[in-house]
Amino acid sequence: MKRTILVVDDEQNMQAVIRMVLEGAGHQVLVADSGEAALAHVQNPNLDVVLSDLRMPGMGGEEFVINCRKERPDVPVIIITAHGTIRSAVKSIHDGAADYLTKPFEPEQLEIAVHNAIKLRDILRENEQLKAAVSESLGAQRMIGESHAAKLMLEEIRRVAPYKTSVLITGESGSGKELVARTIHDLSPRRNRPWVAINCSAIPRDLMESEIFGYVKGAFTGAAQKRLGRLEQAQGGTFFFDEIGDLDMSLQSKLLRVLQEREFSPVGSDQVRPVDVRFLTATNRDLKGLVREGKFREDLLYRLDVYSIVVPPLRQRREDIPLLAKTFLQELAAEMDKRVSEFAPAALEVLQRYRWPGNIRELRNTVERSLLSCRGRAIEVDDLPMTIMSRTGAGNSGERFSPKKTGDKNLDHWLEKVERGAILEALSQCHGVQARAAKHLGISERSLWHRIKKLNIQINRVVN
Repeated sequence: MKRTILVVDDEQNMQAVIRMVLEGAGHQVLVADSGEAALAHVQNPNLDVVLSDLRMPGMGGEEFVINCRKERPDVPVIIITAHGTIRSAVKSIHDGAADYLTKPFEPEQLEIAVHNAIKLRDILRENEQLKAAVSESLGAQRMIGESHAAKLMLEEIRRVAPYKTSVLITGESGSGKELVARTIHDLSPRRNRPWVAINCSAIPRDLMESEIFGYVKGAFTGAAQKRLGRLEQAQGGTFFFDEIGDLDMSLQSKLLRVLQEREFSPVGSDQVRPVDVRFLTATNRDLKGLVREGKFREDLLYRLDVYSIVVPPLRQRREDIPLLAKTFLQELAAEMDKRVSEFAPAALEVLQRYRWPGNIRELRNTVERSLLSCRGRAIEVDDLPMTIMSRTGAGNSGERFSPKKTGDKNLDHWLEKVERGAILEALSQCHGVQARAAKHLGISERSLWHRIKKLNIQINRVVN
């Protein structure tokens, strides 16, 4: 099969000899007389093998190997060296070169070296294809759901993932916006490059700039040494801004410059650094409304919202609730070492009736709290949190203690379940603070402590 070989050598005679041998073997040959010129050919998608001299003016073979491996790790490089530079050739092998040839060499030696490099290239290409297939499969599996809304969303993700296009992801809190962003990254050509995420509402404004851009030593009081920013950590990969609507206006202008010029400067530095990053952003706020209020830059919004994906709330994809709940149950039961493998049909019915204002995040927390309450092999209606019960009509007295529905004919056992559920719910709402939970329940802190001990409730499991 005809392959494309790049020959990098400043000696015209050597170029001609190598070209003659390789073209005689049926290959297409590209030539460059310096490392700098060769880098222009490296991005050629049809390139299979590179042959490079070790000693050249300007960028030498060693530096070229490092740059070539950085740009195209899938393309093998063969170093051509004289007897006196074999040690340097061996060093190049450590830097990523696939092989080396020592001058003078026979045409057969050249053909064998290139043939072996082509086989290596085929293996690398096959591995990349397998990785891509596995990554796409795993990425798609992240998006759990069989509803029409879930399928449409996955279709949009697959449509935009292969490109560098900026994507704005909108949706209610807890609806899975970061999961959508991560799936886009996993299905993109940047899947093996860094994924870096930052939450604009979680970091104080005065620290956000240095967190994004990094800083140099002495940039401000306490900057004892330079620090790499998140933007530089994401080089070649994907940068995800969560809650972009909370980004300070002064930083919005600096982010706009990054998007326009594809460059940035660390805090305290005049040095401009290029950046190759794909930007994904998410928000649960109305950015157009913020623009009208003067709280968000319109030009930045245009840069971020090249393609938008709206994540539907859980109440609009109710048919996905059983599948999501069962998936969370499997994960959490394994983490907590509990032998609970399913939901009772009545419990799933209650979950589907609930409106889920906290969306998928609330569903996962509900499954975790239900697992803590569960004493059997299946989560029953009475294991669900009180808030779910009361807001779906499943918590009224006529339905709570029904032997037909719960299979529990023991009143003491049923009362224990109710007590456990109420305490867990109170602890969850009070973030594990027992004094506040006791006040919430209308009992003394000492009484709550005795009940926690009696029911063997682990508070650290309840804190969210």
